[in-house]
Amino acid sequence: MDSLFGNRRPISLKAMSDFSSLEPPVRKHLKNVYTCLTLSILTAAAGSLFSLTLFQAFQHAWYLRLSLFLASIASLVFVLAIAFTKDNGKNRMTRLGYLLGAASCTGYVLGEALYYTIQLNPSIIFTALTGTSLIFLSFTLSSLFAERRTFLYVSSLLMSLVTLSLMTVITNLFMRSYFLYQAQIYLGLVIMCLFVIYDTQLIVDRCRNGEKDYISHSVMLFFDFVGIFRRLLQILSHMEKDKKRR
Repeated sequence: MDSLFGNRRPISLKAMSDFSSLEPPVRKHLKNVYTCLTLSILTAAAGSLFSLTLFQAFQHAWYLRLSLFLASIASLVFVLAIAFTKDNGKNRMTRLGYLLGAASCTGYVLGEALYYTIQLNPSIIFTALTGTSLIFLSFTLSSLFAERRTFLYVSSLLMSLVTLSLMTVITNLFMRSYFLYQAQIYLGLVIMCLFVIYDTQLIVDRCRNGEKDYISHSVMLFFDFVGIFRRLLQILSHMEKDKKRR
């Protein structure tokens, strides 16, 4: 097994915080990426809080449903604006505004799920957020310390799992199986965790090849984080419902 995974070394906090294997430009780039990611998550939290407040005040209002749809469209427009506005060094504040706009709209859309989760058990949100942060941190660190060939393994596995997930979704459109629905959620969680590894290694690889667009790179990680949070929220909510049925 050592020949497959390499020689194992004892895990320590010092080793986990040692990024000397990464070149200084890469470390600087990652610092910018994770700063933007942190700002995005905080902005999304603000958007969710605003949406949650509206749902508590106007739960059944038709215009709230419309606002969720419009916020989803706006989030997509902001992401496309980032993609089609290339970084020239002078437009970074504008592109950062697009990023925060996408984050706030994404957070706003999450408000509905948070509202119904609170009705079920408010502690689920804290548990899901803590779990998301730990999962994201763990897979990020494992990606940064992994060998470059891991990128190839993860990309192949991701392609297979995404294909399997699509087949499951299409099949369940006709079967309406609760088991398949549950499988979709858990499979989706695994896929999003692998995307953290894939995207992190992709960002490092692109940085080494001269691409320093940290704003578009942070978009990738932001939606990975949100994807993990959504699925953990669903899983924990289903577990709570099953517990109350017993």
